[in-house]
Amino acid sequence: MNPISEAFGRAKKNGTGALVGYVTAGDPSPELTPKIADTLIRGGVDVLELGLPFSDPIADGPTIQAASVRALVAGTTPTKVLEIAKQIRRDHETPVVIMTYYNPVFRLGLEGFCGLAKESLVDGIIVPDLPVEEADEYKRAAVAFGLSTIFLAAPSTDNQRLKTIVDCSTGFLYLVSHFGVTGTQRALGDSTLALIKRVLPFTEGKIPLAVGFGVSKPEHVRSLISAGADGVIVGSAFVNIVKSNLKDTEAMLKQLETAAHQLKDATKIG
Repeated sequence: MNPISEAFGRAKKNGTGALVGYVTAGDPSPELTPKIADTLIRGGVDVLELGLPFSDPIADGPTIQAASVRALVAGTTPTKVLEIAKQIRRDHETPVVIMTYYNPVFRLGLEGFCGLAKESLVDGIIVPDLPVEEADEYKRAAVAFGLSTIFLAAPSTDNQRLKTIVDCSTGFLYLVSHFGVTGTQRALGDSTLALIKRVLPFTEGKIPLAVGFGVSKPEHVRSLISAGADGVIVGSAFVNIVKSNLKDTEAMLKQLETAAHQLKDATKIG
C-alpha cells in the first residue's frame, strides 16, 4: 500500500475521514510554506497537497489564481516547490502530493520531473489538465518512480470513463464536486451527494474517494463524509486565510491551525 492510501486507512481506523489540505507552494513566500505545512499538519491534515504555481491555472478560481501570482512574484519555481516538498516530508510522515499543470512536467521531461519528485520525497502527483486517455507515458514514468497518479473525475464523467479513471488512479480518486473552477461555496448541492453515491460502486474496495472543489466549511465536510466519501479536499479556504493575513504571519498560522482542527473534527464518522 502506498503512503497516501495508508493515510486514508489510518484515518478510517481512527473513525474519521481523511482531510487533504491544499496550499499554493511559495505563497506568500517559499520560506513560509514549510511553516504553513507544519501548522496544517498539526491541525489534523492527513495528506498535504502543494500547488505548483502556474501562470495559466485553468482549473483554479480567483483565490488560487491570485495565490499563484503571489508565489511567482516571490520567485517560486518548479524545482523550488520540490525543494519545499522535500523539507516538509523530511519533518513529517504526512504524505505530500504535488498538484501541477502539465506544462511544467513537459518542460522538465516526464522522467526528469518524476525523478526529481521522487528525490524530493513526494508521494503523488495530480495533473488536472492531463486527460487519462493521453496519460500512458506519464503513468509509466510515475509508476517507475513509485509515485501515485491521482486523476480527477467530474460530474459529467460517464460510467465507462469513470472506470478507466479509477483503474489508472492510485492514492485516491479526486472527485470534483461541481462544474466550474475551485473556490469556496456557501452550500453543497444535493447533486454533489448524489454524485458520491453514483461513484462509490466504482471505488469501493479499490481506491479511496476524496471530494474537492468548493469544500470549505465543517458542515460541507460532514455532509460529504456522511454520503460515503473517504476524504475531503480543502484548498481555497486555507488559501483565503493566507491572503487575509499576509502582513501578520502569527495570526495566519493560528487561524490555519484552528480551521484545520475544525475541518478535521467534522470528518468523524457516525
